[in-house]
Amino acid sequence: MNETASLTGTTQSEILDFLFLKGFTSGGSFAIWRKPLSKKLEFLLDDQEIPYKVDLAFEELPAGFIVHPFADQEDKKAYFIKSNRYFSFILDQETVKEDLPEWVKSSEDQSLTSIKATINHLVRKKSEASCSENLQADEKSHFMRLVQHGVEAIDAGKLEKVVPARTKLISVPENFDLGNALLQMLQAYPNSFVNFFHIPKVGTWIGASPETLIKTGGDHFYTMALAGTQKAIGEHPLKSAAWTQKEIEEQALVCRYIVDCFKKIRLREYEEHGPKTIMAGNLLHLRTDFKVDMKATRFPQLGSVMLDLLHPTSAVCGMPRKEAHEFLQENEGFDRSFFAGFLGPVNIEGETSIFVNLRTASFKGEKAILYAGAGVTEDSDPEKEWEETELKCQIIGKFIQTPST
Repeated sequence: MNETASLTGTTQSEILDFLFLKGFTSGGSFAIWRKPLSKKLEFLLDDQEIPYKVDLAFEELPAGFIVHPFADQEDKKAYFIKSNRYFSFILDQETVKEDLPEWVKSSEDQSLTSIKATINHLVRKKSEASCSENLQADEKSHFMRLVQHGVEAIDAGKLEKVVPARTKLISVPENFDLGNALLQMLQAYPNSFVNFFHIPKVGTWIGASPETLIKTGGDHFYTMALAGTQKAIGEHPLKSAAWTQKEIEEQALVCRYIVDCFKKIRLREYEEHGPKTIMAGNLLHLRTDFKVDMKATRFPQLGSVMLDLLHPTSAVCGMPRKEAHEFLQENEGFDRSFFAGFLGPVNIEGETSIFVNLRTASFKGEKAILYAGAGVTEDSDPEKEWEETELKCQIIGKFIQTPST
């Protein structure tokens, strides 16, 4: 059931509150998102209490929202939120409650203050039952030793690159306003995939990812190589950015990995554009875009084939992939869960857009867990890699930690 409304009157924050309330009280799974450079906020709901899992051949799936963890799985299945209910609206327009579908509206005549309090209670209660992560000790020394260990493995010829990650545990303020936090993220990160999803007893996550894993629409396939990170500084950061040899090499490794995936399936007809500097929040990255005409190459299943080949990418794992993944499993010290996995809408209005789950946080009752990683090469400095993860944690953390007024 698809419904899109052009809404006027009620604030966007209030609309988000209605959607969050409906999602949490349904007893099922739901997702809210806005694609990069889009003004359309989308919401879908599957009120089934038991989570649904699917194969990665998404071309055969109904409309929905897919979520896959970082770790390799023997069955290679992903969680899938079916689009049993779908609603979208344009963010730069005002809204009125009367234009909302009846199934979105609260069955009770609650005040907005009461609705916000209910959501605040539910996001804590519902996320308490999520699968628990075995967190590493959140200590600077642990991560810096991990980076140094990675550099040593590279120097020994065991790895070309590795991407260690860390966590940061923060408290969720008593007056936390989830709808307002998401709205602020939408405004702050127009170039990112801003998202929230809840799957009962599996996970409750919020994020703003800058990295497309794969996108298909019509006859075209798209992916990107995103690597290299520096803080955006000055009035015109895109023009003044200067990249080190370490960051340029890191980006080149990710590009090479994508091209190698194309070679594995004997695909030679592709467009490559970049690298160019792009901004994501308060950070700059190097990005190269790849595009394929699936009709011309007679490869209609290219999307799911490349999804399987690309994940986990060298940008979140390392190279060679098998050895880098083993290094992380042995040394990282915590379960990444959905961090550095992938997520996104599937077969919604003829398009599939799947993103790497970066710049993200999971809710755990009264706490939230922030996740961040850093690409390590032979030229990496542990102190600078730590500083990079601190910047990445702030991207989502500041919207959770700041008390609502």
